[in-house]
Amino acid sequence: MEFLVHIEVEWPADGDPQELARLTAAERERAAQLAAEGRIRRLWRIPGRRENWGLWEAPDATALHESLMSLPFYPWLSIDVEPLAAHPSDPERPGGR
Repeated sequence: MEFLVHIEVEWPADGDPQELARLTAAERERAAQLAAEGRIRRLWRIPGRRENWGLWEAPDATALHESLMSLPFYPWLSIDVEPLAAHPSDPERPGGR
């Protein structure tokens, strides 16, 4: 299944900068692992904000939830998930257009 995932990092303004740096490095490493596993297919940053949109893939919503919970920033994330279904006019789908 594919999911459109919106993530906003809600790191406190008075948060420890060293912890922020540690978590940022750990988050990049975990995201690279999830991409290598095929969980994260695409990511887009929202300019000027600590937000992103991503195309994620997982066998089901429970597996997606487990992947999202594995992110080091998870306690500071606001996450919205939209499950996606194939569209018959998708140009990337065989026979689409």
